[in-house]
Amino acid sequence: MAVYAAAAAVLAGVESRQGSIKGLVYGSRFQNVKQLYALVCETQRYSAVLDAVIASSGLLRAEKKLRPHMAKVQRGVSRNEDLLELGSKSDLASQMPRYVRINTLKTCSDDAVDYFKRQGFSYQGRASSLEDLRTLKGKHFLLDPLLPELLVFPAQTDLHEHPLYQVGHLILQDKASCLPAMLLAPPPGSHVIDACAAPGNKTSHLAALLKNQGKIFAFDLDAKRLASMATLLARAGVSCCELAEKDFLAVSPSEQRYRQVQYILLDPSCSGSGMLTRQLEEPGTGAPSKERLQALAGFQQRALCHALTFPSLQRLVYSTCSLCQEENEDVVREALQKSSGDFRLVPVLPSWPHRGLCTFPGAEHCLRASPETTLTGGFFIAVFERKEVSR
Repeated sequence: MAVYAAAAAVLAGVESRQGSIKGLVYGSRFQNVKQLYALVCETQRYSAVLDAVIASSGLLRAEKKLRPHMAKVQRGVSRNEDLLELGSKSDLASQMPRYVRINTLKTCSDDAVDYFKRQGFSYQGRASSLEDLRTLKGKHFLLDPLLPELLVFPAQTDLHEHPLYQVGHLILQDKASCLPAMLLAPPPGSHVIDACAAPGNKTSHLAALLKNQGKIFAFDLDAKRLASMATLLARAGVSCCELAEKDFLAVSPSEQRYRQVQYILLDPSCSGSGMLTRQLEEPGTGAPSKERLQALAGFQQRALCHALTFPSLQRLVYSTCSLCQEENEDVVREALQKSSGDFRLVPVLPSWPHRGLCTFPGAEHCLRASPETTLTGGFFIAVFERKEVSR
């Protein structure tokens, strides 16, 4: 019963806007966080159906002492099979492959593949198309056709308890989220800024590309998220990163310690409209309001324009997990206009099927991602490069 009571408390907190599901689950002090999170998410996913079932059954009238959220949790668990039939059968999240990035700071692709094969998984080699990923089933897995350290497993494969994940050899990270660091491509020895770094998966990817040689300056304003990030980076074996609880906008480009920074990854706060789990985290949110988009885009433009002022900067990746033009193409266009012609958009991944919206010349060089077109979460990426000075 303890897990039901904890789940009911989390649901009540979400409804009263005390926080997100994830924040309330981790703040609940319930011992089995994974079990609690799964129960709350499943209950929230079928919330409308559960409400109807509870109302039609007269459960709350019969059980006067039963709280509504406790009824919803218990009813959801006991009738899960029925609710799955009633719920949406086109749930994109349930159809997404499980992407697993091999952490090359601790292991290599061959060793990771061999480990899974010893566990009874069947390795199918490198995928040749998205269709190969879409049709994965059972205990089969593939190597992604684009990213050399990305394994792909069938949808809903759960690897949170896998020993290689537990010790930091594997990073559970969506393919689209792996693209920013890959496209930034800082060589070992480089100085890099990760401007809005938490929760840290992209930072650990950058460290792997650097082979822990060089320096990553990682900034974030949220102390709790930075503390979790420090744990993640330690588990991943990252030793080249300096964390700072600081607003990136307050970082001075002229400060001596940043004079060698040639690469910046900017993945700022956004609406999260491309995140498949967003409706679970913030149920009823729907599309972001015009006011919220304006506020977010204003911050994103300031952060991007600020990043482009670092004197030694050669390459920058701007990314969001948003589908909104206001946070993506519009922000990029504004930054290009304000950069006085010093930077250009780099055409990357020409075979990528989903491009930027054609709202300005060169927008096609940007990348978009979505469950429907790329079998990933919704994402946007633009790669900036300093123009060579003609002599």
